[in-house]
Amino acid sequence: MMISNGQSRVKRLIQQLEELGITNKEVLRVIANTPRHLFMPESLAHKAYENTALPIGNGQTISQPLMVATMTQLLMQHNCKNVLEIGTGSGYQTAVLAQLVDKVFSVERIATLQYQAKRRMRQLDLHNVSMRHGDGWKGWRSKGPFDGIIVTAAASDIPQDLVDQLADGGVMIIPVGEQNESQSLVVMRRFGDSLEQQRIGDVRFVPLVKGDVI
Repeated sequence: MMISNGQSRVKRLIQQLEELGITNKEVLRVIANTPRHLFMPESLAHKAYENTALPIGNGQTISQPLMVATMTQLLMQHNCKNVLEIGTGSGYQTAVLAQLVDKVFSVERIATLQYQAKRRMRQLDLHNVSMRHGDGWKGWRSKGPFDGIIVTAAASDIPQDLVDQLADGGVMIIPVGEQNESQSLVVMRRFGDSLEQQRIGDVRFVPLVKGDVI
């Protein structure tokens, strides 16, 4: 699945992720075997296995591998099987999740990005992904509840619709904060009507835009 001359770069990336605290062997295996260069413009493919975020057009980015690995590892700690992803983007995080959980439901507000991501899922023979063009703030209520929700853009506050779609015992991984202010990665768990939140650390994401579907 990987470009032949990229094997050493992939190996270095995985080693770097391990040094930065990624311990889940399945997450590392999937990232090593997911061809990140297919999820970005060809002009940037030479940077695909660097630990950096890169532009994918429409003002959006593909997250750095460390962030994808971190958010996925946090999700996997809770044995999630039915996952809602908010912000399909290039589809890279989607593809990683699809190889680790039973079903991924992914919402993207930019139609051209969603179309490209669908094509990549077919190319990689990943058929347990359903995609929706819509407002990520509203989630995908008809497919819930979800035992895992992962949000790949920063929300100004935690969307209530997403909280409502989280199963009892479920976990949501979400960056919270305004675009030009500090943002935090938050792990939220739902226990009945009670919510537990844990702040993991500072992050930097593009904003989770509300209502503006294009």
